[in-house]
Amino acid sequence: MCMNKPLKLIKIGNSTGIILPKDVLAHLNLSQGDEVSVVKQADGIALKSADPEFDKQMSAARDVMARYRNALRELAK
Repeated sequence: MCMNKPLKLIKIGNSTGIILPKDVLAHLNLSQGDEVSVVKQADGIALKSADPEFDKQMSAARDVMARYRNALRELAK
């Protein structure tokens, strides 16, 4: 798999997209219509197969953090 191959940005309507080669899609176990997560990392970004369960858990965690913001701030001291 060639992971350093430059990918070209293309216009798709009013948006911009990237065409992923077949070997990258196979590595991510993805096909057309699937969703991916973009994860910010120290050295750039990573594409990962979307995990609906993880997204649900993160949404619940954000709700708890917003609800208990003051308590969490005190605990962090």
